[in-house]
Amino acid sequence: MERTTDRALVRRLRERPVWQHLAALVVVPLLATGAVATASVADRTRELQVAGQAGSLMRAATELDALRRAVDSELLPTLTRNVTRDRVDSAAAGFGRDRAQTYLEAVNRVQLARQVTDRAVSRIPAGSPAATRTAMAVERLRTVRSAADQGTSSTDALAGLYLDLSDWLAHAEVEVITRTTATGLSERSALAVSDVTLVAELTRQASREVPVTFTARVLTGSAQVRARQRSAHVVGTYRELAGGAAGLSTAQLRLHWAQATGSASAQLLTQALSVETIAPGRLSGPRLLELSAASAQRDRDLAALLGSAVDTAVTAIDEERESAAARLHATTLLYLLVLAGALAAAFAQGRWLARALWRLAEAARRVGRGELVEVPESGPGEIRTAGRTLAGAVAGLRQVQEQADALARGDLAAALRAQPVHSPLGEVVHGSVQQLVRAVQQRDELQTELAHQAAHDPLTGLPNRAAALRSLAHALHRAGPDGATGLLFVDLDGFKAVNDTAGHAAGDEVLREVSQRLRVCVRDGDVVGRLGGDEFVVLVRDVTDEASLVDLGERVVAAVRRPLEVRAEHGTVAAGRAVRIGASVGVAVARGGGEGAEALLAEADSAVYRAKSRGRGRVEVFDDALRAELAARSDLQSALRDGLRRGELTLHYQPVVDLADGSLAGYEALARWDRPGVGPVRPDVFVSAAETSSLVCDLGRWVLHEATAQLARWRTERPRAWPAAGGGPEPTVAVNVSGRHLADPRLLEDVADALAASGLPPHLLVLEITETVLVDDPSATVRLQQLRATGVAVAIDDFGTGYTSIGQLPTTPADTLKIDRSFVASDDPGRRGLVVLTVQAAHTFGLRVVAEGVEEPEQLRWLREQGCDTAQGYLLGRPLPAVEAAAWALPALGTAVV
Repeated sequence: MERTTDRALVRRLRERPVWQHLAALVVVPLLATGAVATASVADRTRELQVAGQAGSLMRAATELDALRRAVDSELLPTLTRNVTRDRVDSAAAGFGRDRAQTYLEAVNRVQLARQVTDRAVSRIPAGSPAATRTAMAVERLRTVRSAADQGTSSTDALAGLYLDLSDWLAHAEVEVITRTTATGLSERSALAVSDVTLVAELTRQASREVPVTFTARVLTGSAQVRARQRSAHVVGTYRELAGGAAGLSTAQLRLHWAQATGSASAQLLTQALSVETIAPGRLSGPRLLELSAASAQRDRDLAALLGSAVDTAVTAIDEERESAAARLHATTLLYLLVLAGALAAAFAQGRWLARALWRLAEAARRVGRGELVEVPESGPGEIRTAGRTLAGAVAGLRQVQEQADALARGDLAAALRAQPVHSPLGEVVHGSVQQLVRAVQQRDELQTELAHQAAHDPLTGLPNRAAALRSLAHALHRAGPDGATGLLFVDLDGFKAVNDTAGHAAGDEVLREVSQRLRVCVRDGDVVGRLGGDEFVVLVRDVTDEASLVDLGERVVAAVRRPLEVRAEHGTVAAGRAVRIGASVGVAVARGGGEGAEALLAEADSAVYRAKSRGRGRVEVFDDALRAELAARSDLQSALRDGLRRGELTLHYQPVVDLADGSLAGYEALARWDRPGVGPVRPDVFVSAAETSSLVCDLGRWVLHEATAQLARWRTERPRAWPAAGGGPEPTVAVNVSGRHLADPRLLEDVADALAASGLPPHLLVLEITETVLVDDPSATVRLQQLRATGVAVAIDDFGTGYTSIGQLPTTPADTLKIDRSFVASDDPGRRGLVVLTVQAAHTFGLRVVAEGVEEPEQLRWLREQGCDTAQGYLLGRPLPAVEAAAWALPALGTAVV
């Protein structure tokens, strides 16, 4: 019942007379006009508020400047008191004979200066915009005064505390002035506020000239150098600002500026401080104290100048406020007149338009009932056009009905052949029929095209992975119990180099050419498919023996090995020569149709993996030996996974020694596994097994947590091999990260979790990445940059074996290079020269160097002569359990290290 009532209400609203709708159309713009008027009045009101707020902010800026100058006035007597406390410092500053008297006078001046500061604080009312900043400044001032009264802080430290507080107040003052400008003032007011900013900066630099020069005079050593630099900066900045009167907006302010900066006090200070800046040490401490009177007089002159600038700004803002009030009155009156005129005009036009629309609507209702009546033409041009159009529509209704009957019967050809009605409506209907017929035809064509695209690779036109697996499953089903089906897994060798050197367009051309060559190699009925990337498969039906598949694989390798001429994006031959790639082929055979498509593909994949590991460019068959190898690897992986869960693995730590002084630089954490019932498993065996799956990520995650936790415990226990507290850099711990773990998006989270759980600082963790990972996986660079951004260090392990160019070192995301043991142990002059070059290049680009595999004293001595930073090896220490590693001590090596 309620729903029926709602529908009736909606229907009555829709059927209201046209004059009611027109009234609504008139009322809405009038309401919008009223809203605009209200908004404009509100803008004028806001202008008044802005002007009042700007004046308040300017007064707050003056209050903050007075407080800042008072704080600056405390600096010189406080520093004098601090210097004259000590006899030696007093003599160095020129207060030798009068030290006691000067100290007493400084104590009195400190009290007087603090009273001035306290009065400046009390003058800032609680409701001022500067009140919050003032409260914060008072807290900081108490801290500074406490440090000064305790007498334990150096003169340089006290000067820094006071200057930091002064800078903070100056920043707060500038912030208040900036808020004044940001309120939306007129150009004149904004210029006046800009004058206040310039004068405030001049007063700030002037008030600290004598204090910072005094600080530079009484300090010694490196602190004096920093103080003199600061003094020269302040004196130079004041001079530059003092000559900037032309930047002021009024002649009166420029005259006042010239008087303040050109007074006798200002000239005396400029001359004396210029001499001290050019020849530091010419002015004694007592002489600088004498200049404080002149500085105080100049500060008063500049404070008067600032007051004048603030008065000018406030005057401009007040005038702007009065102008805003006048505009508010005028705007209100104007909008009232516009509103009255709009109401009168809208009423007259609405009545005329409503009558014309009523006549047209009445004709339309009669036509809707089937009456072919004359449609009147009256009212505006649009209503007349609607009347003429309705008349033409009535004339062509019968012919339109005939075309509609043809469409209803499904006779699309007849509908297309029919001539359009000679009226706009008839032409539209005829065009719509034609579009409908074409849409049906295009839909059929598109469905056929989509079906083809869903099953084929868009680049090569070969069946894609899904289609190839469907074909393989169908072939296995059709083979029956006595048939055999073969599958060749083709993986291209060197394709990544083509993409990297010639570009992806050239790589796409290579893939298209390879697909054509594979088609030529196979028989009719065999299927060539692309799995993705540079991986292809060849499905061979009705296989007679494995030898024929191996022969086909050899033909594929030979066909792919032939040079390919590809063109880069601009049409030139890539790299100026033909491109050469290779192929590794894995062969798998299913007999009797018992195997599934995915299982057969996995066997062929394992065979191609063996082909690549045995030198690439060859054909390998998945046989019983490979099946047994995979089973053994799976068993080893399962045992390793259980061993990780049961805590069977431990970490040994091999020391890394600093060659400069023989101290412990860090440890490399190495995983060890004592498999129950089997015994120790070589690390290269179980790590290699782990690297073929995501298990290596679990192993790396465990090593990260264990190594960081152990180093954190050592930091608390301080093993005897560690440097004494504060005696040198803390030892680090290095953890090897596999290429698969580096590619895992969770690596950053793993590192963060390990550091958080152990509490170890990030800079004490080193992640070791083999050089081949950087060469084979360009995306590894981005991940290493993300890791270094967290604070951990990165080392490139086995450097020299991955063919990284030394010219790439500036962009290599690493902190350390680890020279491979094969270079350290070699006596070949060329390899030794490469070590020397690596050390020099690494140091040039700010990297440290670790030499691996040091086993002979002569090797150690030679590495130290070449400037190598650190080393590790059996000569210095074998990998040790945690307890023994904590007690490690450098063996007696004569003069080889220290």
